Amino acid sequence: MKQLVEDLFKLKEYNSSIQKELLAGFTTFVTMAYIVFVNPQIMSLTGMDQGAVFVGTCLAAALACLLMGLFANWPVGLAPGMGLNAFFTFTVVGEMGYSWEVALGAVFLAGILFFLMSVTQLRSWMIDSIPLNLRIAMGAGVGLFIGFIGLKSGGIIVSNDATFLKLGDLSNQETLVAAIGFLIISVLSVRKIPGAILIGVILTTLISLGLGFTQYNGIISYPPSLAPVFLKLDILGALNISMITVIMSFLFVNLFDTTGTLLGVANRANLVDADGNAKNLDKALKADSSVSFIGTFFGCSPVTSYVESSAGVEAGGRTGLTAIFIGLFFILTTFLSPIALMVPAAATAGALIYVSILMLSSMEKLNWSNMIDLLPALIIIVMIPLTFSIADGIALGFLSYVVLKIGSGEIYKISSGAWFLTLIFISKFIFL
Repeated sequence: MKQLVEDLFKLKEYNSSIQKELLAGFTTFVTMAYIVFVNPQIMSLTGMDQGAVFVGTCLAAALACLLMGLFANWPVGLAPGMGLNAFFTFTVVGEMGYSWEVALGAVFLAGILFFLMSVTQLRSWMIDSIPLNLRIAMGAGVGLFIGFIGLKSGGIIVSNDATFLKLGDLSNQETLVAAIGFLIISVLSVRKIPGAILIGVILTTLISLGLGFTQYNGIISYPPSLAPVFLKLDILGALNISMITVIMSFLFVNLFDTTGTLLGVANRANLVDADGNAKNLDKALKADSSVSFIGTFFGCSPVTSYVESSAGVEAGGRTGLTAIFIGLFFILTTFLSPIALMVPAAATAGALIYVSILMLSSMEKLNWSNMIDLLPALIIIVMIPLTFSIADGIALGFLSYVVLKIGSGEIYKISSGAWFLTLIFISKFIFL
C-alpha cells in the first residue's frame, strides 16, 4: 500500500510523508470547512432544498479534491466558491428572476467554456487580454459584494428611505450576535488560530442556541437526500442571449480567481521549476475547470480552488495526497447535516464579512500610478456592490477602460480580447 501511495504521489521526491500530508489535509479542511455551512444557507434562498445543497456541497468538494489530487498531484482543496454563490442567489435568481435550475445551467455553460479554455490557448489569450488592474478589481469587487450581503443578512446595515442605508439596531440580539461573530473570527485570525472562520461560526451558533433563536437538531445523522437538486440544471433555459453576461461573469471571476490561487499555492509549496514555472499547472487548471461544471450536477455554484490551501502547505502538504485527505474529510462531513442546518444567518454573517475583507487585500497589488487602468478598476470595485451585480460592475469597468484608452490616445493598446468583451457588454446595455 505504501509503495502504491509513493508511486502515485512521489512523496520522497517532495520530501513529504503520509503523516505530513494527513496533517496538511486536515489543516486545509478546517480552514475551508465553513463553506459547508455558508453555501447551503445562501443557495437555499433561491428555493433550493438546504439539506440537499449541504450534501451537494460536500460531494462536489470531495470529488473536486480527489480529482485535483489524483490528476494534478497538487495539495489544493476545492469547493463551491464564495462570491459566485451570492451572485447566483441574489442577482441571477433574486434580481433577474431566473429559476435556480436555469442559473445552474448558466454555471454549467461557464464551466464548459472554462474547461475548453484550459485545454487550449484561449486561457492565455483571455488572461493576457485583460489588464492586471481589472483582473484584481474583479476579486476585490466580489469581496465587497460578499461583505455587503453579510452586513445585510446580519442586520448590521438596514435600508433607509432617506439615506438608502443606515446602521442596524445593535440592541437586537441577532444583530449583536452577528457583529460578535465577526469579531471572534477576526481575533482568532489575528492570533493565527487554524480554522478561525469555522470556529467562529460554531461559537456564534452556540451563542445563538443559548439565546434561543436557533434550535438544537442533533449532531450526526444519515445525509439528507440529494434528489431535490441532483441533475436539476436547465441547460436549454440558459441558452438565452440575456444570459450571456451572466455566463461571462461566472467565467471571468472563476478563471482569474483560480489562476491566481493556484499560482500562489504553487509558490508556497515550491511547486515551481528552475525557470519559475509552476509544475503541472495545466493539469491543475484542467482539474479545476472540470469540476466547475460537474459540480452543477450536485446543485452547486462554480467549484473553485481555495486560497486556504496555503494553510495546508504551511503545515507540510506538498502533493496531491493532501487533496485526497481533504476530499475524504468532506465525505465524512455529510453525516453532520444537523449541525449545518441549525447554523443561523447571524453566525454566517460574520464569516461573510471577514471573507470579504480578506478579498479586499488584493487591492494592494493595484498599480495606483496608471490612472487609465486604475479608474476602471475602481469603478468595478465600487459598482459591483452598489449595483448588486457582478456582471453590471464588470461591464461598467470595461466600458470605462475602453473610453479612457480612446480618450487618452492609446486606442492601439486595447487588445482584441478587450474589444471582444466590450462589444458583449455594450450589447448587454442596448439589447438586454
